[in-house]
Parts: sequence; structure tokens; C-alpha cells
Amino acid sequence: MSQKHPIVVVTGSSGAGTSTVKHAFEQIFIRENITPVVIEGDSFHRYDRAAMKEAMAKAEAEGDKTFSHFGEHANLFDKLEELFRTYGETGGGKKRLYLHSKEEAAPYDGLSPGQFTPWEDIQTGSDIMFYEGLHGGVVTDTVDIAQHVDLLVGVTPSVNLEWIQKIHRDNAERGYSEEVIVDTILRRMHDYVKYITPQFSRTDINFQRIATVDTSNPFIARDIPTPDESFIVIRFKDPNKFNINFPDLLDMIQNSFMSRRNTIVVPGGKMGFAMEIILTPIIHQMIEKSKR
Repeated sequence: MSQKHPIVVVTGSSGAGTSTVKHAFEQIFIRENITPVVIEGDSFHRYDRAAMKEAMAKAEAEGDKTFSHFGEHANLFDKLEELFRTYGETGGGKKRLYLHSKEEAAPYDGLSPGQFTPWEDIQTGSDIMFYEGLHGGVVTDTVDIAQHVDLLVGVTPSVNLEWIQKIHRDNAERGYSEEVIVDTILRRMHDYVKYITPQFSRTDINFQRIATVDTSNPFIARDIPTPDESFIVIRFKDPNKFNINFPDLLDMIQNSFMSRRNTIVVPGGKMGFAMEIILTPIIHQMIEKSKR
């Protein structure tokens, strides 16, 4: 952890809704005139799209049906920890991009969707590092990424809701069949339990969306529950760490309530608003400390 070069991480599973939190942070950075270095978790995968297909096929031929993007062997955990350590110490480090689409690949001659850009030095002069991805709070026998993070935020809907969101997203945006998506969920389950869920015990703040409609069979759900059909459970590991004032939050967020001494529940439609009023003063404090 570093007061001079703070690192903020949003971590969550595929389909969890981390993009909502990312958008909230983007708005905070703009309003507060903060210059971030943005790191995408996908850029620390070990394999590009074609090589990952080969690696999966090889693993399955050898009897391993759990090889996935969620696991240690498909990612560069050591390089991610090195980046966090280096940035915390010097404000520098190396990053690259994973090109998801033709639009992202267009500025890079000779590169196609599913490939990585070359590693490059981070530009100097940033105020904060912002990471969004799968593994920002991972701890294994060989790496401890979480120890370098100043603010670790988890986005973790209930599992059934997470699967509904993933099925609908992968079908609508990526054209995958339901059978392929379910197969992916099953293949990832071992690594989900081993690498993804333990992070949420290390997070400073968790945002967990809970549906108030029946999601008991996510594989036949026709629609994603709307924000008005859900609540957001916001859990603070240590409210004193960031001087969380629960009475003020209850006054500002209509129809919110506390379910435990460190947990506030807000209507689903207030998720973005709640994120901004909770996270803005925390980021402001971090930047002020870094300047001092």
C-alpha cells in the first residue's frame, strides 16, 4: 500500500456488473480533476484468444476440464503484483491492453481482436491507479496482490443473478448459445471457488445486488431483474478506516436501512448514487494524503 501512489481496485466475476462501479469511479475522477492510470484485468491474461483456445483444448485432452480464465495458470498474477508494487513505490510500471473488438484493435496496425498490445511504460504524472477486473485481490501461495491495494472494492451479485446477467450478456453481445455459456460456467466453477470468491473476504467495501424476484433457476430466466426489482447490500469491512458516517448515508439515500452494524441496504435504483456519495470522499482523502 502507498499513500503517495494510491491503488484502487474493483474486482468481480464475469457478468457481475463491475462496469457500473467503473463508471462511478470515472465520474469521480472527472469531477475531482484526478488523472488515473487505468488497468484492465484482461490485459494480464497469459494467453491471447487463439492461444487460450489451444491451451483449453490441450488441458481437456489431458483430463483437465476446469482450465479457465479464472485460474492461476491462465493469468500472469506475478506480473500484476509486480505492477502494483512498482506503482506504489515509484508511480511507474508496465501495462498493455487486451483488444476485445475490431474498434479497439483499429488504432494498432497488425493487431486483431483477441490479441495484446506490446508492454509499455506507464506515463508519469498520474494521481492514482485504477484496476478493474477479475483478480485485483488475489492471494495464492506465491503472490499477494491484495497487500498492495489501498482501496479494494468488490462487486458480487448473488450467484444466480450473476449467472442470469452473464447468460444474457454473452448471448446478446457475443452471440454465444446458452449451451456454450452454461458449459463455460461449469468449467470455471473450480477456479471461481478457489480464486474469485475468497477476494470478497478481503475487500474494503462490497456491493452485492440481491434480486427481489424469483431467480431460483437462472438458466430459464428470460429477463435480467431490473434495478427496481433488487436491493444493493453494501458491506464495509472496517467503517472506521474511511470514516463512514451511516446516519448521513441513511439521510441521503431514501428508503435505505442498516441490516448490520457495518452494512447498509439501498434500493437497486440508487446503486450509482450510493457508490458516488460513498466513494467520492474516500478518493478525495486518498488524493489529499498523496499530495501531502
